Amino acid sequence: MGIILKLIWAYLKIGLFAIGGGLATIPFLIELAKKEDWFTIAQLTNMIAISESTPGPVGINMATFSGFHAAGILGGIVASLAIVIPSFLIIIFIAKFLENFSENKYVKGAFFGIRPAVTAMIAIAIFELFKLTLVTKTDAGWLPHWELILFAVLTFVCMQLKFVKKWHPAMWFVVGAAVGIVFKL
Repeated sequence: MGIILKLIWAYLKIGLFAIGGGLATIPFLIELAKKEDWFTIAQLTNMIAISESTPGPVGINMATFSGFHAAGILGGIVASLAIVIPSFLIIIFIAKFLENFSENKYVKGAFFGIRPAVTAMIAIAIFELFKLTLVTKTDAGWLPHWELILFAVLTFVCMQLKFVKKWHPAMWFVVGAAVGIVFKL
């Protein structure tokens, strides 16, 4: 039962402070991977890729995966619920009192201050994803994975082409998976 309580506490904190969506949970999950043995950084990378490609919010998908990995089905359920509960309660509170607070200068000020913090958290998540995916840390320093960087740049360039812009986003997952299988990236 100790692991279940730890999962609940960890994901309640993540749900409360990861403002900005699923990508904002990544710095918290990296810290969790370093602190607990529920999942490794390599598993986190795979978890992010799977969460991004499956339906549903990324943060919940990642919580379900790591909770399941740590404590089975019950762990997946409690981690998923724990990450959602803070947002759920905050939204209920805001919805109930929104009309009274919508023009309040303190509420406006709070939202004004939260925006840059959310932007910074997402920027950190992008940087961490970059480190997890495109480089490897060694004793000699950071070594780039040139083949992955080239593939990322080529994908970006292709997405700017007029005929490719019409592709469904799922096509990019198929293309990425095929390239990864063929070239064992």
